[in-house]
Amino acid sequence: MKPTPLDEYPIHQAPLPIARAATSDRHFYDRSYFLAHDRTGDIALITGLGTYPHLGVIDAFALVRRGDVHYSVKFSDALEARGLDQRVGPYRVEVVDPLQRIRLICDATDLGVGFDLTWDGSFPAVLEQSHLMYSGPRVTLDANRFAQLGTWSGRLVVDGTEFDVDPDVWLGSRDRSWGIRPVGESIPAGRPLDDANEGLWWLYVPLRFDDFALIVIVQETPDGYRTLNDATRVFPDGRVEQLGWPRIEISYTSGTRVPTGARLHCTTPDGKPLTVEVESLGGIPLHVGAGYGGDPDWTHGTWHGREWSRADRYDMSDPANAGRVPWGVVDHPARATIDGQVGWGLFEHASIGRHDPSGFRDFGSVAP
Repeated sequence: MKPTPLDEYPIHQAPLPIARAATSDRHFYDRSYFLAHDRTGDIALITGLGTYPHLGVIDAFALVRRGDVHYSVKFSDALEARGLDQRVGPYRVEVVDPLQRIRLICDATDLGVGFDLTWDGSFPAVLEQSHLMYSGPRVTLDANRFAQLGTWSGRLVVDGTEFDVDPDVWLGSRDRSWGIRPVGESIPAGRPLDDANEGLWWLYVPLRFDDFALIVIVQETPDGYRTLNDATRVFPDGRVEQLGWPRIEISYTSGTRVPTGARLHCTTPDGKPLTVEVESLGGIPLHVGAGYGGDPDWTHGTWHGREWSRADRYDMSDPANAGRVPWGVVDHPARATIDGQVGWGLFEHASIGRHDPSGFRDFGSVAP
């Protein structure tokens, strides 16, 4: 193994060259995620880039929702020496000012999606609680992530139509995570678990208001036991408040598990209630074109050969596509209010299988 350019810098965290991760787990990854929307729900962009050192892969995706149609482009290539250049095919991420300004470029208008966008953080990035998940005794996810709320500027082209991205209108959230996560081709399952998977319940809500940003993360087991609880409020000067143990109420469309919104009952450090009303502006399923959660068309970290790309168009009014929505995590650009203050951000939710607090008995249960 040869040294890489990053080995010139005092950033090592283990007695290893940067090209070698501190764990030998094949599922080690390092990935960014970005959401941009214009507050209307009519158009929104989800995009990101990931590296998978033990799989030898770097890839990126961009998914734009325009009305009922979703446009998806994906790029993948061999991961060479790890360095500061985050680029795959026509897609690249430029760190202009760390933790503050990021430039995203996708020169793929011929495939249906292109952009040159600049992210500016409106609030400091916040390091979230570590996320740990098991399958029986085996660790399936062990990751860290930071999140940030901010604005977008630049241009976006979708199916030949160009949009001016004005930072006074276009807002969003971003995160960067790294660690161990199920990525790449599936590995043999081994002995079946004694306790089969009964479901997944997940909530992730980063929001921005005029004077602060709010980030709430909750994960629960089918019986309602909370395995992840992180609720914080961050101010422009860097102060961070913990907001207790939120009580969550999700509103679903009758006869489905499609959420229309949520009410988050938080508590400030001085014991006062802080209630957040969240409204979905329309969902974007991450497993339909974005490569998350078992997307059958393409998943992160998989090897497709050098200089690979693919473009897909999904009409979400088509029952074949709509029928996939309930079986994964869905990102909703969102409008929110706290005591009359209006905020914007992301309402990410999944409710699959049994979840006793919601009254869902099994995979076929829906809201009354």
